[in-house]
Amino acid sequence: MIILLSAALWLPVPVSAQDTGDMQWSRTVMDGSRTGVTVPAATDVEKALGAVKGNTYYAPSGKVFKGGTVARVAEAVIEAQPAMAPVKKVIGYSPEAMASEYPESPLSNWFADNLMRATEDACGRHVDMSIANFGGIRVDMPQGDVTVDDIRSMFPFKNDLVYLSMTGKEIRHVLEWMAEEGFQVLGGVRVVAEDGELLSAEIGGRPLDDNAVYGVATISFLLHGGDGLYLADGAEEVVDIPVDIYTAMVRIVGEDAAAGKPITGVADGRVTIIDDKGGE
Repeated sequence: MIILLSAALWLPVPVSAQDTGDMQWSRTVMDGSRTGVTVPAATDVEKALGAVKGNTYYAPSGKVFKGGTVARVAEAVIEAQPAMAPVKKVIGYSPEAMASEYPESPLSNWFADNLMRATEDACGRHVDMSIANFGGIRVDMPQGDVTVDDIRSMFPFKNDLVYLSMTGKEIRHVLEWMAEEGFQVLGGVRVVAEDGELLSAEIGGRPLDDNAVYGVATISFLLHGGDGLYLADGAEEVVDIPVDIYTAMVRIVGEDAAAGKPITGVADGRVTIIDDKGGE
């Protein structure tokens, strides 16, 4: 519904085209060039969307549309904004846009590190590492103000936090499987893999100890087969925490904002994959 409404306010600009003989189609980007419309926050609706008076729409670009589809769609979008105000609330600030990319990235690392923090805070147990999944991060972190809606869109699934006690031997099995099948989001560890084999693994800056027991933060989706992982099967202890990812991340963003801390993440080399030419 939102896409359909927005399409009337954003002018599509062709970026590619295909001709299959009987049918032609093009792919377009809605860039706001027709009306100057931008995504509104809770406090700048008229600046972002313009205003409708009677049957006339006054766009942010200065253009005026009397009657017709554009004015009707604009009115519908503007009237919906009060109901959307809670999710448009600004809760943090990101100095740079961050994307989720394999095998690690600023956004996925930010998530992994804060999954450790949230789980430790929620259950009062020490956490050494975290395991999440790239598929659970659905959109990028925008540059600038970050709203409730940004975090809700980023983590839309109702996956709860989980604390696991796992031996180093079981963690090694998980990392060896990832080295072969593909790494997921990791925190607290540094791994090196080559040709599908795990070459080294460290937790907390020290080599993984097969005989030690570690605290692992994860999510409920990965306990029994999600993305091929069965983390509960190899755990010494499983502690379900009735806090979902979205709620946990919103709280962390809010706490950091209150402390004057921006939303930042770095790709720090925690996952290194050596290719067949000896590069990374």
